Amino acid sequence: MRLFAAVILCVGFAATGWGAAKPNVLFIAIDDLNDWVGCLKGHPQVKTPNIDALSKRGVLFSNAHCQAPICNPSRVSLLTGVLPSTSGIYELNQPHHLSPLLKKAHTLPAHFKANGYQVMGRGKIYHGRYKYPDDWHDFKTAGDARLKQFRIKAISSVPNIKVRDFGPIDLPEEEFGDLVNARWAAEQLKQEFKKPFFMAVGIRLPHVPLYAPKRFFGRHPEAKVQLPQIIKEDLKDLPPAGLEITRYMYTTPLNHDSVTQSGEWKNAVGAYLACTEFVDHCVGVILKALDKSSHAKNTIIVLWSDHGWHLGEKEHWAKRSLWEESTRVPLILAGPGIAKGTSPRAVGLIDLYPTLNALCQLPPPPQKLEGRSLVTLLENPKAAWPHPALTTFHQNDHTLRTEKWRYIRYANGDEELYDHDKDPNEWTNLAKNPNYQKIIAQLKMKLPKVNAPNSPEITKTK
Repeated sequence: MRLFAAVILCVGFAATGWGAAKPNVLFIAIDDLNDWVGCLKGHPQVKTPNIDALSKRGVLFSNAHCQAPICNPSRVSLLTGVLPSTSGIYELNQPHHLSPLLKKAHTLPAHFKANGYQVMGRGKIYHGRYKYPDDWHDFKTAGDARLKQFRIKAISSVPNIKVRDFGPIDLPEEEFGDLVNARWAAEQLKQEFKKPFFMAVGIRLPHVPLYAPKRFFGRHPEAKVQLPQIIKEDLKDLPPAGLEITRYMYTTPLNHDSVTQSGEWKNAVGAYLACTEFVDHCVGVILKALDKSSHAKNTIIVLWSDHGWHLGEKEHWAKRSLWEESTRVPLILAGPGIAKGTSPRAVGLIDLYPTLNALCQLPPPPQKLEGRSLVTLLENPKAAWPHPALTTFHQNDHTLRTEKWRYIRYANGDEELYDHDKDPNEWTNLAKNPNYQKIIAQLKMKLPKVNAPNSPEITKTK
């Protein structure tokens, strides 16, 4: 029955515009972007007209989540279609080629290359120093001039801030690596290709340091910046494992006390808003070039972020948590045959590999894909979808997100449960309330049965 349904869906997409030619794929990856984009309404002051316009061209997944709240395992999971709990890749310094389970895996670009696509990319797609040149026909990671600033002098007054610094820098926009890569993509899109293409563009902002051109900071003067909603007693109902996450961040210069005591909270928020708006500008450069090109009508656009980012919620900064601010990400798919609308269904970045495989009619890769094709939701954004989104942070630390619930279970057995219909900020932990034990039992059954040991590490990353 499932096979029959899949065939019907493929026929439906072919009839609505795929035709005989395989579609191109424009794959836009953004680093550390949370839900502070206009179409997701994560912050009332952010202006992201280009991302918002893209969301109206296709399906905006308003309840999309990463599979790991940290760069490397999130990207490995998306690019291989394998969960962190299966691969054993939980941290930054675990390249996927060292995982025993992934040694024969095709990454997404490698799979497209093996199946006749022209595969090219710029910027941050994989994490770390390994660029996997055999996966691409053309790939480069250019240096980013903005990274020189924190080595010279920090802009913010947060003590010992270094790479986590934030503020405007006096640097021509043309020297920002993200704009360099966006303009590279724009130039490529002017060309004609003999084969369908898979083009990946990795945008590093709003990853720290939060540096952007001055004009974007001018939009958010300190006096007018709105801080995220928090409550003083937010941590009182967290179990020890949840509290440990916030305590960990106090080992870094960018933590809640250092930011608030230095009087820099509004400036940090303004910097994140400015960097996000610069990202939107870069996205606009790419999309405008696509719209002017001969590829506009036969290109699937995928825009995603690898994980979210806290800016003081639960006294937490950065990622590395199993709460909403860290797991929720922008995810948009647009292109021929794709419906227009917003899907509230809980989906994961791991679903992108099987989705693109289905849309481009590619054979299965060597590894077993653990995500689910989103084709049903691309035809009908409100279609039934009874699957929770899973996020894993280290071995046996998991969270499940449905449309209504977030359930967290840590390796030591600690639990959290939040009702998003009544408590979208996750301020009230219901895990110890006897009225919700049936819900917890149901969700617990959906946790991974496999929790692989840590995959081998390397000693250095860049």
